[in-house]
Amino acid sequence: MISKTQPLDCFIDKSLYEKNKGYYQRKMEFGRKGDFITSPGISKLFSEMIAVWIVSFWENLNKPEKINLVELGAGNGELLEVLINTFNKLETVKEKFKFYIFEKSASLKKLQKKKFLKNVRWLNNFSELKNSPTIFLANEFFDALPIKQFIKINDEWYENFVLLNKSGKFSLKKKKVNKKKMEKIFNQGIDENQNFVEFSPLMVKYFKSICKKIKSSTGGILLIDYGTSNKKMYNSLQGIKNHKKVDIFDDYQNIDITHHINFNFIKKIVNLNGLKVGGIINQGSFLKNMGIDLRAEIISKKMSFLKKTDLYTRIRRLTHKDEMGELFKVMFVTTKDNNFKTGFNDI
Repeated sequence: MISKTQPLDCFIDKSLYEKNKGYYQRKMEFGRKGDFITSPGISKLFSEMIAVWIVSFWENLNKPEKINLVELGAGNGELLEVLINTFNKLETVKEKFKFYIFEKSASLKKLQKKKFLKNVRWLNNFSELKNSPTIFLANEFFDALPIKQFIKINDEWYENFVLLNKSGKFSLKKKKVNKKKMEKIFNQGIDENQNFVEFSPLMVKYFKSICKKIKSSTGGILLIDYGTSNKKMYNSLQGIKNHKKVDIFDDYQNIDITHHINFNFIKKIVNLNGLKVGGIINQGSFLKNMGIDLRAEIISKKMSFLKKTDLYTRIRRLTHKDEMGELFKVMFVTTKDNNFKTGFNDI
């Protein structure tokens, strides 16, 4: 059981990842039967477009004979499965890639290990990677990491804590933060003019390690997540159950807790760690730039009317501005000397 009062990120961590109890640590379902569905589950064409991008980037890196591909938080493995199958069919890249998964959830790791009986290794630390060029892939990974929240009231800063009262109900409680702690937070790349700060210390830690790896052996990270590029931070914390938003205290350890990624903040972390953002674009534009419409046109020619309708409904969900197309962003981070732009043409 959790303590009576604890920082918000500790509450989220226990709610999602506590051993044998947390939401992501027990058996869970993706898709319609679960609480949410990710892009690879909507259409395989999403994963195919990622495969096309990865091969293009591999070519940009001068076609290395050995290259690491690391998926961060691989979920039920459906994205990586398409990537492996696609690369195995291409003689130019076949057996060039070494596949890795970095997974925080024990139950998802078990699920992945049943699916990938060979060809895939699981990482506990990025330092385990061999010294080859490395491509990191993060599709809806960072939004599931625990966050801290700080609020400025009358020129004083307060941190959000979670209080568990005697009747077993949770609520938010503000605790005053000293100036030194806030200075440390602002030194990580957060604008001091904020009145509200929301960020994941774990995300900062992971990004530092990823940037270090990319700097030492070349490569990059393709990050796909929902969020904003606004400079002003805001409260984006939310619970998800049965595909609907709920209060984060509604059903402890039985709901997904998530937040919107602040891409402007990530850009600052990247710059502080010696890399650059090679591109940022909305998901709809990225998938269209990679040829999702053309691919759909080709494969739909022999489809029945119903299957064709289903295919285009799924593509609309991935690309339309009123669906996932605008809210979801795609960011590419690489070394300062790399000018690869595929997929990000209209930035």
